[in-house]
Amino acid sequence: MSHDAPQETPGDGDLVSLQIVRGDATEEELAALIAVLSDAHAAETAAAVAEPARVSAWARTQRPLRTPLRRDIPWGRFSG
Repeated sequence: MSHDAPQETPGDGDLVSLQIVRGDATEEELAALIAVLSDAHAAETAAAVAEPARVSAWARTQRPLRTPLRRDIPWGRFSG
């Protein structure tokens, strides 16, 4: 018997899909599995902290070489 149990993880807002492909899990076993995986995911997410990007003193004092391209303006007559 195959169980498809999409679960909403608290705090993420992402939809997670869990599919049991072998065996016959009871509702209690599925609930325990979801609880353990949710807790492990929450702990990993809390521990995953990226350090801010380091900017050198040279990069801070230099002005940009040119302004960024504006992608909302088509090239002359050839706007397609």
